[in-house]
Order: sequence, then structure tokens, then C-alpha cells
Amino acid sequence: MESGHRWERLFADLEAQVAAEELRERDLEIADRTRRERALTTLGGRLAAHRGELVDLHLVAGIRVHGRLIDIGADWLALAPTPHRAVLVPLSAVVGVGGLGPRTFEGGSARRFALGSALREISRDRRRVQVLDTAGKATEGTIDVVGADFVDLAEHPRDEARRGDNVRAARTIPFAAIACVHSE
Repeated sequence: MESGHRWERLFADLEAQVAAEELRERDLEIADRTRRERALTTLGGRLAAHRGELVDLHLVAGIRVHGRLIDIGADWLALAPTPHRAVLVPLSAVVGVGGLGPRTFEGGSARRFALGSALREISRDRRRVQVLDTAGKATEGTIDVVGADFVDLAEHPRDEARRGDNVRAARTIPFAAIACVHSE
């Protein structure tokens, strides 16, 4: 009978080893799958999962913008620092983001249209804007033209409408030089 108990203990030990190995393999598979999924996550996907939440953006030239994330597109995002102001930010100008949790949005970015389309919408509304460039320089006025990779801005005081006699200068700003666009 004693040899039967020995066999039972041996088989029980072997079964425990197999169960432990299966558990270890499952844990490794989960960790590997998690790493693969994270490797496919984009910044836009991370941001899209936090729509409606407060975030703190660190942009080029030391510019910081804090506000509620209200929209995100293919290569841009929009924040509302206050209920009556909006800031359009090219993702390429983002140096860092504070306030994000671990969530990601599975569908990628929420809107498929690019920065140029978002700028065209601002231009169509004839909203007065302040453009901060990647060097930190602010230019105020109205966007007259949105090209494939640039905007033409009619410079005028923020508190005045765009009229011929109010326009001080015209400035062309490449998309690559835009850090953010403030509008009301």
C-alpha cells in the first residue's frame, strides 16, 4: 500500500508542476499580448480615451495649455481652457501630456480629418485667433487662407474686426511652425 501512496504523491506533484507551468505560460502570454497592444497604441488613441477630461499639455517653446479635452482628430486636438475659449493644437507640437490615465481608445483618433480641415473651419467662421508659433511668438488676427501646409493670417488687433484699415500685415505660417491656435 505504501508504494501506492508514493505513486499518488508523485502524480500529485507532477500535476502541480504542470498546473504551475500552465499558469506561468498564461501569465507570459497575457504580458506579451499587453505589450503588443500597447505598442500599437497612438498618442491620439490615448488622448481620445480621455475626451471630456482635464489635461495639461506641454508644447514646444515651453508653452503650456491646460483645459478640458473637447475633440481630437487625425493630427490635432482641441482643448477648452474656459467655456468660451478653444485651443487647437497640432499633435506634432505636443512635447508631453499630464493628466492621462492608463485608458486607450480602441478606434484610434475620433475624427479622421486633419489639421488643415480644422483650420479651414476656423477660417470659415472668420473667428479672431492668436497663433503661437514653435518659437513662442504670438500673432493675432484672422485666418484668410488655409493651404495644404500653411495659413495666411491677416494681422489685426484682437478686439477689432478684420477690415482693410485694421489689417497691419499679412503673415504666412507653415503648419509645421504652429504650436497652437487660440480662438474665442
